[in-house]
Amino acid sequence: MFIRTEKSIKEFMRFYPVVATLIIIHFLLWIIIDLLRLPFGETIYNYGAGVNLFIHQGDYWRLITPIFLHANFMHALFNSFSLLIFGPALEQMLGKTKFIIAYLIAGMVGNIATYAFHPTAFVVFIGASGAIFGLFGIYMYMVMFRKDLIDSANAQIILVIFVIGLIMTFLQPNINIQAHIFGFIGGAALGPIVLHRAQPFFQKTYESKSSNDIGFDPNRWKKKHRVPANIRKNWLWIILAILVLIGLLGRIGFL
Repeated sequence: MFIRTEKSIKEFMRFYPVVATLIIIHFLLWIIIDLLRLPFGETIYNYGAGVNLFIHQGDYWRLITPIFLHANFMHALFNSFSLLIFGPALEQMLGKTKFIIAYLIAGMVGNIATYAFHPTAFVVFIGASGAIFGLFGIYMYMVMFRKDLIDSANAQIILVIFVIGLIMTFLQPNINIQAHIFGFIGGAALGPIVLHRAQPFFQKTYESKSSNDIGFDPNRWKKKHRVPANIRKNWLWIILAILVLIGLLGRIGFL
């Protein structure tokens, strides 16, 4: 579910076009604004960043546009990596339209909360973290109330990753705590709506001869060809190690 097995970027983009597009936007805007420092890049940043005072004065689009902007390369990389790991399964389960709507609404909820705490202050915020925590919220609803959509191994991964992400939210400096918490709450609240007719995730492949060859097998975890538990655990700890490393680097000032 969270281990990427696509053989190429082209294959990934074909199967998960919304996630791929979001990641491309993250890095494209970083290149324009931060790397190349193009003149119109500064304009994009100035009109796209969330600024509470300007939102209070009527710039309501700033509740959405900060979701696509990032402070630096590592900020864009970390959020894109999280989206790469946790976005594809939900995009397939929900469908492209429901996925992007849920993603944006969760991000908006986090940004609205950020604004509500200091509505007239010159507080600037950017980043997709609130939207990504919204994805965690949907997964947590799945773990708690839709166990038919997720197996126990992946449920454990979600629980551990969420706990670590929550701890990092309060330990790292310059983190938008409101966006993380309320983005998560927004995603969890959307869970019963967007998961109403959702189907369990299945790994797509080009090798399938027809769409009928691809489907969800409810007994897939009991079959001998399943991924061994030790491999799943190794991947879990690899992901955790990367997240912890990034968190530690951010804490001591390298990012």
